[in-house]
This record gives sequence, C-alpha cells and structure tokens, in this order.
Amino acid sequence: MRLYAASSEETLRARELLADWANEGFLTNGQYERLQQETVSELRTTNIFLRMILFLFTLISVGAAAALFLRVILTRPSEQTTGIFFLIFAAVCYGGAEVAVSQAHLYRYGIEEALAVCSVGFLCAGMQAVLFSGRPYSPMPDAFQFIVPAAGGIFSLWIGHRFGLWYAFLAAMVFALFLPGYWTSSHTVQHVFVALLYAIGLICVTVIRSRYHFDHIEDDYSPVEAFLWLGIYLTINLQISSLNMRAHWWVNCTTAASEFGRSFYWTTWVLIWCLPPVVLARGIRQKDRFVIAVGAILAILTLVSNKPYLGWPRHTWDPMLLGIFLTGFTLFIQRWLAHGPGGIRGGFTAARLSGKDKQWMNAGSAVLGLITPQSITPSPQTRSADFRFGGGASGGGGASGNF
Repeated sequence: MRLYAASSEETLRARELLADWANEGFLTNGQYERLQQETVSELRTTNIFLRMILFLFTLISVGAAAALFLRVILTRPSEQTTGIFFLIFAAVCYGGAEVAVSQAHLYRYGIEEALAVCSVGFLCAGMQAVLFSGRPYSPMPDAFQFIVPAAGGIFSLWIGHRFGLWYAFLAAMVFALFLPGYWTSSHTVQHVFVALLYAIGLICVTVIRSRYHFDHIEDDYSPVEAFLWLGIYLTINLQISSLNMRAHWWVNCTTAASEFGRSFYWTTWVLIWCLPPVVLARGIRQKDRFVIAVGAILAILTLVSNKPYLGWPRHTWDPMLLGIFLTGFTLFIQRWLAHGPGGIRGGFTAARLSGKDKQWMNAGSAVLGLITPQSITPSPQTRSADFRFGGGASGGGGASGNF
C-alpha cells in the first residue's frame, strides 16, 4: 500500500542520522564516509527550501495549465463539462505523482507532493460541479453534498498513507469539520461528532504506532497523533472553537454558554483541564517531542481560556502574568533536569544533543522569508522632484552655500 519501500526509507533515515551525528562531532570524518557508503539510497531528496520552492512552482504551473486549457480549448463550457475536466485533471495529477515517485524516485521533493495536493483539489471541485451543478456549496440545502468533503477526506487519507505525507492527514481533519453541518444544525451535536471522528482517528494511529516502535513509520505518524490531540482539544474547547472569539473573550463571556446546553458546557470545561495532563503523560511515556509540545500548548490554551469559560473579566495584565509564569516554570524544569545524575532524569535532558533544531529554524526562516520579503528588503525611499541640496551657511575655499 505504501509507495516507498521500507528499506529505502530506513536507509534515508540512517543517512539523516549519520549527518546529524557527524555535525555534532559524534563521528569522525572517516567513520562518516565509511558509513555513508553503506547507506546508499536510490531516492532523490532535496533541502527544505528547494522543496517549498518546487512545491509552489508546481502548484502555479498546474493551475496555469488547467486555466489555459479551459480558456483556449473549450469555449464557454458548461459547469458540468468543467467539472468533468476537473476530474480528468485530478486523475492526471495523481498519475503524475505516482510516476514521479516510481520513475524519477522523488522523495519529499515538492513536485510529487504538489501534484498529489492538486489531485485532491481538482477532485473536490469536479465532484461539486458535476453532482451539484447550479447549486451553491452550502451545508444546509442538500444533505447529500456531504459526499464532496467526505471524498476529499478519504482521498487525503489515502495520499497521506501512500506517499507518507503527514500534512495530508491534517487536510483530512479539515474536511471532517464540514461533515456534521450537512446533517444537523445543532452546535452541540456538531462538536461531539467531530470530536468522535478525531478520537477514532487517534485510536487508529495509536494502534499503528504500537506496531512500528522505533521505526521510521512511527516517526511519520508522530505529528499525525499530535494534530489529532490538538483537534480534539480545539473541538471541545468552546471558547476557542467559537467563530467570534474576540467578542466571547473581551466583550461578552457568556455568549458561548448560551449557545450550548449547561451540562455540555461545563463538561467541556472539565475536559479541557483533564486533556493536557493526559497528552503530556502520553508524550513523556513515548518520548515523543511532537506530542509533548502539543500537550504544553494545550495547557497554555487551558490557562488562557479559563477566565472566559467562567465568565470572569479579563485584564490587560493577564498576558504579562502568564508570560512570567511560563518563563519561571521553564527555568525550573531546565534546572531540575540539569541537576539530575549526569544532567539526565528519566531519559530527558536539557542539553542539546542533536542538530534537528537547526533544521526547524532554517525551515522557519525560509517560510518567513517567503511570506514577508518586505521586512527583510527595505522599500526604496521616494524623493521629491523639487528637492535640492544647498543653502548652507558656510563654504570654504571660495565656495558658496549652494556648492
């Protein structure tokens, strides 16, 4: 079912670990070169920056090619005809992704990822145009329209498993958010339904990870489990999942309570306090950095949303107090770990042992550079046409003030 061979992915993982150990000085140059020769892989990879560039360029190229075809080849096509061609584009894009991996041996290269993403978009657009032509995309008019996000979610799950792309599972979670709105208008039922879907997905991911302990597949499913925990929390936290968050938090904190039943409202309040310790315990037990990070985020969100839940007034100094508390708690944990035997407690240490953090920082810098280039490159200053130097009060060597 998986497109890449397990041995090839294990080899790539070994090469990444070797490069990481060599950069940290754990291996000599001779050891690194000898071990690198033993871990040769036929898969072609690239760095994170070029991966994002190729992903973006492929998206633009596919979109432009589809628009050009519909504009030049077809003259005023009907909506259903356009939908049929969208479905054809989806099949072509998916086939191109499969060929890029099987023939060109691309692995997280950006090109095959963009083709797979385009196939999902074309599939949903084509199904909407063919099956529901002439009707707006709205949950309430026709309950049968749920087939569009359902197909998008299922196809995203397939792509995530087939190509090993964890963010495809995140796309499936987004599609799942639209499903309950087609069957009920009750906000309570919608929240419960989405939370149950995420819980079922979490159980499936937990079972899969238990079969591949200390394996590359377990690493691939680590962010998936973390996002599922986060999705469950955001679904049951009625203050954060509210659409008008600013009004709930700063203007009228009782609005969210009036939209839901009293028992359901206070049950979710209890759950948002119970869930962060469970997630943190799970992450610490598995020594999973993604799950631990999500558990810490959930704990912070619980502290932030507690006052709106209880209807207490918020103050401008609340973020300052929260920042002081988090800083002090972080320093305490760091010192507690550092004073353990050898700077280690329970397999955890505050010392940096790997260079993976550098990769995340480089990726973040690349994303910020693409999003906000104007913050790095200053804009040219405009100068008035009638502006001229001159008029100084002093001049030397016979020069005047207008020199």
